[in-house]
Amino acid sequence: MTKDIEAIRKILPHRYPFLMIDRVLEVREGEYCKAVKNVTINEQIFQGHFPEMAVFPGVLQLEAMAQTSAFIIDSVMPEDHGLMAFYAGVNNAKFRKQVVPGDQLVIESTLANRKKQFWVFHAKAFVDEKVVAQAEVRLMGSA
Repeated sequence: MTKDIEAIRKILPHRYPFLMIDRVLEVREGEYCKAVKNVTINEQIFQGHFPEMAVFPGVLQLEAMAQTSAFIIDSVMPEDHGLMAFYAGVNNAKFRKQVVPGDQLVIESTLANRKKQFWVFHAKAFVDEKVVAQAEVRLMGSA
């Protein structure tokens, strides 16, 4: 089941310029989520990163991974639409290729482990089906 931007805004508390997900393509309850971030030159970040050579920052790619992962949490806790998920850590982050305006970042996240409100995900970001970034994303839920 895909989710458009209005459905996304009902689940994620983020708003412009920090909402990093444009569409959710797939959610498998408690397991997996695939989402899209369309990278455009109109984004505020490109005024300073970098004016002469626009590059989408790796930390924002990690944020897109975390936001994608939040949909897995939501899939098993939909009644808790006020539940906030905060970073608890990032391990083994790797950035393999620059992401630039015009790219469509496809993010995939898979639940690796859960202990109560502590969630661990394996996430990857792709452009043109090539991995551009990957990380282990750790989130802590807080009501």
